[in-house]
Amino acid sequence: MIIWINGAIGAGKTTTARELIELIPNSTLFDPEVIGGTLTQLLPPKRLAEVGDFQDLRIWRRLVVDTAAAMLAELGGVLVVPMTLLRQEYRDEIFGGLAARRIPVRHVLLAPAETILRERIARRAVPSDPPDGDMSVRKWSYDHIEPYRTALASWLTADAHPVDTSALTPYDTALRIADAVRTGDVPVCDIVQTPEPTAETVAAGVLLFDEQDRVLLVDPTYKAGWEFPGGVVEPGEAPARAGMREVKEETGLTLDDVPLLLVVDWESPAPPGFGGLRLLFDGGQLDATAARQLLLPGPELRDWRFVTEEEAAGLLPPVRYERLRWALRARERGAALYLEAGVPVG
Repeated sequence: MIIWINGAIGAGKTTTARELIELIPNSTLFDPEVIGGTLTQLLPPKRLAEVGDFQDLRIWRRLVVDTAAAMLAELGGVLVVPMTLLRQEYRDEIFGGLAARRIPVRHVLLAPAETILRERIARRAVPSDPPDGDMSVRKWSYDHIEPYRTALASWLTADAHPVDTSALTPYDTALRIADAVRTGDVPVCDIVQTPEPTAETVAAGVLLFDEQDRVLLVDPTYKAGWEFPGGVVEPGEAPARAGMREVKEETGLTLDDVPLLLVVDWESPAPPGFGGLRLLFDGGQLDATAARQLLLPGPELRDWRFVTEEEAAGLLPPVRYERLRWALRARERGAALYLEAGVPVG
């Protein structure tokens, strides 16, 4: 299990985490800042200059997941992770990756009043080397208050268990967290993800269209980028039936007819992925009544929308967009296409 301690920079996450591991038996502190510091030594300066924060590096987010999983495999017990996460898509990617490894996450938010937070930042012990180190660190902390405020208003408070630390010491805060975890007041994060593949997979997606012939895309909580309704085909399951099952699970819509095949795309292995076959089927057009029956996003989905082909280009990862583009051409021609990495063959 992981206890993820979130909060604004300067909220006291690391200090609280150190107190917490003394209260929870067989627990270990894992600070992802260490990975960020290591990447500054490993990556070329040019790449580092392209991002404003190491959290913007996909390698950091993946290494956080991989390192946490490796530490739990080695040590067992509980991992206490103090780390600010203000971008929901990064939270989804990291927590989704942990869910894929069947690692439950309990998400806690340290939430002092903003006036208290600013006072703590002002009193915070920071490096004085280089000479302007304390000024830059404090400015960094203050600059993150506005993004923190935005995250609170949009998703953070609803996602994490808040602890008002305005009048609490780090030890008292740790006591509150330990008790809330013990009593179940901090539930396991409601994020769904299938286990990460260990070999090539077959995945089935279904294209659904509205009366304007726009295609339905969904925004999964557990990975970056928009996607089509669908998922991995289970052992012994027909791909078209898998697509129908996934449509029902993700959107609440029941397809009466087996969808027609549009595209078979072979996705080459690209470590850490294993690749495999990606199939797209034509689920047909939904009338206005059926479109209104789409479920609100659940644990697996953050959002959904109908889009034109041009709009899809700005939402889908490149290979996924090429898969859609050729699926739409196959739909127009009435003949399925075989692709390799999004490119027609033959």
